[in-house]
Amino acid sequence: MREPIHVTQSALPPLQDYVKQLEGIWQRGHLTNNGPCLKQLEEDLAREFGVKHVLLVANATLALQLAIKALGLQGEIVTTPFSFIATTSTIAWEGCKARFADIDPATLCIDPELIEQQMHDRVSAIVATHVFGNPCDVKAIDSISKKWNVPVIYDAAHAYGVELAGKNVMQYGDVSVLSMHATKLFHSVEGGALATNDDALAHKLSYMRNFGFDGPEAFQGLGINAKMSELHAAMGLCLHGRIPEIIAERHRRVEKYHSFLKPSESIAMPEWNAKATQNAAYYPIILPSVEDLKTITSALASQQIFPRRYFYPSLDALPYVTAQETPVASDVANRILCLPLYHDLSLDEVENISQIILNTLG
Repeated sequence: MREPIHVTQSALPPLQDYVKQLEGIWQRGHLTNNGPCLKQLEEDLAREFGVKHVLLVANATLALQLAIKALGLQGEIVTTPFSFIATTSTIAWEGCKARFADIDPATLCIDPELIEQQMHDRVSAIVATHVFGNPCDVKAIDSISKKWNVPVIYDAAHAYGVELAGKNVMQYGDVSVLSMHATKLFHSVEGGALATNDDALAHKLSYMRNFGFDGPEAFQGLGINAKMSELHAAMGLCLHGRIPEIIAERHRRVEKYHSFLKPSESIAMPEWNAKATQNAAYYPIILPSVEDLKTITSALASQQIFPRRYFYPSLDALPYVTAQETPVASDVANRILCLPLYHDLSLDEVENISQIILNTLG
């Protein structure tokens, strides 16, 4: 039986590179608690993103929770129904209510006009996702934020390496959150990051991720343990310099998929922000019907190929949120499929996957 092909496969550095980092950790005996690997990676990422502060944490879900807590958000938060579940679950976890604004059917990002329709005095913030790394209409969202005097948190989990209007996408909003999970382009096995230019917010996040400690003998305020270990930061350091090469290889696979699938009138694809670069993080296709999706998924599975329904179901269907009508997100969630994409997926396999889809669609 052939080896299965999953929707993604983690990039790994040469083993000797990671071993070298581990040897340094062993010699220092500093395994966690703001160690030198973490400090170096935070500095490198802050320089790359063009922001004053990057704070690394154990995962991006904790990063979102910390952002909500540090900003003191209460009441309702306007957010997207089309994202990974953590975008909504963190809002509920922090005792707030998700108020959904439906998505733009072309970009799949939250629709600013519909954000405006959801705004009222009990809304304390906007949480918007750069879906599949495709940047939101940040200018329109910023305008709404200023009008209603509420902060913006960008869920940039998928958006590593993306630039918008010549600026790294992590520069937008009051704070942006990045996922560094093993499924992402750039990862630390498990991990997340918060990026901000707000000194006071960065200071608050720094002690909140460390039990509330502000120095060895002082507690500044409420906190949890959200620290990233040196072992995870070391993986990030090993991969960081290799990401341009990894993204370039992923783009080759994207172009191969395009050559087969873009001509098909039965397949739609999200419209990318015209002012943004692309990072080839995902390859989503939108099919004519859920029946077509299930038939294609079955045909691929018979060949040990396993795409994923990102993002299904629409988040308005979660049992712990108030039922709300988001017809565009619900429709797209039913028909969207992310195809396998990673830097060393063979081009022959890309062709094979494409042909199975086209043959199934007829």
